[in-house]
Amino acid sequence: MMNDIIGVKFRPRGKVTHCDPGELSVQVNDYVIVESGDGPLVARVVSIGGRSPSGEQPMRVLRHAQAEEVEEAWSNLKLEALSQCREMAVKFGLQMKPLVVHYDPRTEHLTIFFSAEDRVDFRELVRKLSHELQTRVELRQAGARDEAKLLGCVGRCGYGLCCQNFLASFASVSIKMAKEQSLALNPMKISGICGRLLCCLAYESKDYAAVKKKMPQLKHEVLTPRGKARVLSTNLLKETVTVQFESGVISELALGELVQ
Repeated sequence: MMNDIIGVKFRPRGKVTHCDPGELSVQVNDYVIVESGDGPLVARVVSIGGRSPSGEQPMRVLRHAQAEEVEEAWSNLKLEALSQCREMAVKFGLQMKPLVVHYDPRTEHLTIFFSAEDRVDFRELVRKLSHELQTRVELRQAGARDEAKLLGCVGRCGYGLCCQNFLASFASVSIKMAKEQSLALNPMKISGICGRLLCCLAYESKDYAAVKKKMPQLKHEVLTPRGKARVLSTNLLKETVTVQFESGVISELALGELVQ
């Protein structure tokens, strides 16, 4: 006898489980809550109609899954993938650190990002993970900056990391930028949690360079409305110059006050 049977999958590459939707109206790709031996579980509808296999008692569909329940199911899958990846990496002796997992519901595959000092042959790991998780799995190696972006944290400024909040790509940052901004060349002070130079060094680099070109050299003699003076220091942010007159008086003057 023909039954109103639907086919569902609990995992993207899992087996098809036959269920009785009762009076519930469903379509392919709908997410539903199925009463299973492990309690209510989220499943995706993959087929509608057909005959229940002989001797198989179809599971009962309770209702449509809510959006937050689907999100939770995906989140649990990602946590399981990360945990298993870490365990298998140790088992296979791979020198790698799994970081985070992304799941794309459209393509139904997991992407696991990891960090490592050297290249890692993870082909066997991918095969095992795909089999265990019943899902397509992809592994991607992340650099130091990418690791910080993936994990997220608070920067030296007290705000969330720029790379995680708004940076679409990483700009080239050099030690020259720190020098132009008169910063102490202490790696602990000009490096981010990724161990690389702070991305924010590049934000105003051009402005600092433009102002610095206007500034007189230290110890050079300059002309002011009050006479000649020797440059002791400059302040790029304030665009001021601290000078010492021949009389010994020290004054801070605006850059525009100097006689060109």
